[in-house]
Amino acid sequence: MSATLIDGKKLSSLVREDIKRDALAYEQKYGRKIGLAVILAGENPASKIYVRNKIVACEETGIRSFEYYLPETVTTDQLIELVETVNADENIDGLLVQLPLPKGVDEKAVLKAVSPAKDVDGFHAVNAGNLLLGNPCLAACTPSGIMELIKSTGVQIARKNAVVVGRSNIVGKPVAVMLLSENATVTVCHSKTTDLKKHTLEADILVVAVGIKEFIKGDMIKKGAVVIDVGMNRSDGKLYGDVEFDSAKERAAFITPVPGGVGPMTITMLLKNTVKAANLAK
Repeated sequence: MSATLIDGKKLSSLVREDIKRDALAYEQKYGRKIGLAVILAGENPASKIYVRNKIVACEETGIRSFEYYLPETVTTDQLIELVETVNADENIDGLLVQLPLPKGVDEKAVLKAVSPAKDVDGFHAVNAGNLLLGNPCLAACTPSGIMELIKSTGVQIARKNAVVVGRSNIVGKPVAVMLLSENATVTVCHSKTTDLKKHTLEADILVVAVGIKEFIKGDMIKKGAVVIDVGMNRSDGKLYGDVEFDSAKERAAFITPVPGGVGPMTITMLLKNTVKAANLAK
């Protein structure tokens, strides 16, 4: 029996309705719209598309969008100066600096300059640290979306074996912490893990964010597992996940498609973080 698809588009739409309602309530209470600023430096085509999608999402949910476009020649100091200006703007509640930045720009220095209170990407060390400590924070968007997708299946996370394949600061590490906070027993693996299949076959919940096309095969998946595929690998003009979908869907109980699974939830959780940041500031 084939797995049930976890529809990220449908779930995203439902969550955005809540965001729209909360954004309107904030505007009515405080007399201004919640504001989200995006800084885009350079001419990366994928980044331009992503930023455009964020602007549209803001318009749909009643959040005011602020956009700053900088040339490929921008310096680290110029970017930091703009970040500090946005940090001080009381009409802006959330700020994200679109990655990747142009060559020669100190990415770590720029991201460090973002106020943790406006860090709606959840990348700042303060927010990452608070997530680890279990304190209130603005958590990374993709992992937050992953948790929403898992919960949408109705499968209880507590006491389940969860395996995360991938150890990035953006997805792997934070989602492992989130799963731990929901009382799962968590194992973190990666592309160099010895006998990876042994670990994945024990996973009731399997999150794959390793960045390698169809890295996880169907025979590596426990029957009845929840499988979250974070991969976005382009090949031959098509988009592939980190999981070999056709074989995996015959083993899993629930699985996210690529595209249409995790992707739609990332921008949605960014908007949710922006609303959260606005309310935390009051």
